[in-house]
Amino acid sequence: MKILLLAHSFNSLTQRLFVELRGRAHEVSVEFDIADSVSEEAVALFAPDLIVAPFLKRAIPASIWQRHVCLVVHPGIVGDRGPSALDWAIMRGEQEWGVTVLQANAEMDGGDIWAQAVFPMRRAKKSGLYRNEVTSAAVRAVLEAIAGFGSGGTPLPLSLATNVRGTFHAPIGQAHRRINWSSDSSTAVLTKIHAADGFPGVLDSLFGVACYLYDAHAATRQAWATFADAAPGDVVARRDHAVLRRTADGAIWIGHARPVQTADDADKPLKLPVADWFAAQCAALPELPAPLMRPDAEWGELRYREEGGVGLLSFDFYNGAMSTAQCRRLREAVAFARTRPVRVLVLLGGEDFFSNGIHLNRIEASAHRSDDSAADESWRNINAIDDLTEEILTATDQITISVLRGNAGAGGAFLALASDLAWAHGGVVLNPHYKNMGNLYGSEYWTYLLPRRVGADAARDIISNRFPLSAQQACEIGLIDAVLAPEACGLEAQALRLAAELAASDDFAERLAAKRDRRRRDEAEKPLQAYRDEELLRMRRNFYGFDPSYHVARYHFVQKVPHAWTPRHLALHRVPRQKETGVAS
Repeated sequence: MKILLLAHSFNSLTQRLFVELRGRAHEVSVEFDIADSVSEEAVALFAPDLIVAPFLKRAIPASIWQRHVCLVVHPGIVGDRGPSALDWAIMRGEQEWGVTVLQANAEMDGGDIWAQAVFPMRRAKKSGLYRNEVTSAAVRAVLEAIAGFGSGGTPLPLSLATNVRGTFHAPIGQAHRRINWSSDSSTAVLTKIHAADGFPGVLDSLFGVACYLYDAHAATRQAWATFADAAPGDVVARRDHAVLRRTADGAIWIGHARPVQTADDADKPLKLPVADWFAAQCAALPELPAPLMRPDAEWGELRYREEGGVGLLSFDFYNGAMSTAQCRRLREAVAFARTRPVRVLVLLGGEDFFSNGIHLNRIEASAHRSDDSAADESWRNINAIDDLTEEILTATDQITISVLRGNAGAGGAFLALASDLAWAHGGVVLNPHYKNMGNLYGSEYWTYLLPRRVGADAARDIISNRFPLSAQQACEIGLIDAVLAPEACGLEAQALRLAAELAASDDFAERLAAKRDRRRRDEAEKPLQAYRDEELLRMRRNFYGFDPSYHVARYHFVQKVPHAWTPRHLALHRVPRQKETGVAS
């Protein structure tokens, strides 16, 4: 079919549907829902058989849904209506939730039902649930709806649906999210912050400054026992970039904050680590560092453990962004793991993202400091992630494996490819390119890593086409080595089993010798430093040159400036028809 994806932006769900539908030979084009007239024009140009709306912030105009079947993805169970569906589900402690695919009509969320899919809820951030459970359920439901539509089926009116549990709910506001530090338990506080994570955050304050809170984690009794006499609401310690704050019955870690915008702020304040916004206040707090090897319940960004001959290193950075300091700490962790008596080192990344490369929010923040600049912080950050990538590339005493539990993009995708093997689950989406960020050239040794895996021609296509790739597509072209499981559930256990088998294999010594031999041959042919120097020469022009495209694109990205148009590589209906090329088609 010809399917038009009508979306507010090319978010994680829209990307997943894009790759899933293209992988099933549908002709897919994307249009950002900027205005009624723009969407109407897109429909007229593309003449789709079906319109799918995975992520919208306003209603589809009647001029479209009255003439075309429009499938709307609603992140709620059958009968659920109103905004903030997932927020309310988390706040109410729902044990099971779902996604419903509705046919657009005049009643918001009230259309006839084409398909539904349910999933068990887990205690997690809204953003994590959306990227994992909601997205997977949405894919299942949309594919079912498309199959029904293609076979001439008809939707089910809500009035005929059975066992309807969902109801209409009003928009959720900050009054519903408000934290009472004197009486709210740690579980209650975590629930409120989790339900607002990503957007809009929970309006509260830190160090007397009104701000929105994000990125909360449970704290163990061991972490807060020293501060048992502190009053609920007191900020008592720091770890990495986060602060420890007492609750009525314990404490939680708060990782990120965004001050409330004032009349003096030309731009909306950025969401940044708490220690960035409140550097002096955090520096005065006692530090509670988290050892790399520690119990699972003790929160920290980096964690290392060993099982048999396998070392497992996770790095759960918020939204997958890696600052200069985080890259340096992760490099130190990799260096530590290289000294351990393990044969195989598994890099697990984070639960929601493996990595998304350099930290654009922190870079943008540097543009507003009198003693720094965005160009300088960009340069420090890219060199730090290059150092990290090199640490992995030169680990010749172990077999390294990247296990993608979540999506990977830009430099984070190439960081994953620095390992000898790269495994993922079927729900992972990769964006192994840079040009969407103001024609950024990129580094992380991609000019060495990408052609080595897929060949020079395919490498050029991947970088220039700028399409997302499903894990299956990436595996088929050799970008990654295996898709181990359909979804994230069970991936880590399966990866550990296979890594342990590799560590215990009879031919392990031969494999390791072959790795060392190839690294020696590659280095003799062209040193890693040469690849890095060439890449950084181009990156220096992006950062310090006359073309401001990267700085403009970064500003628009972090400030969430509304799109003025749909990128032409996605809006195929707006470019002259030509033969499509590239590995993503």
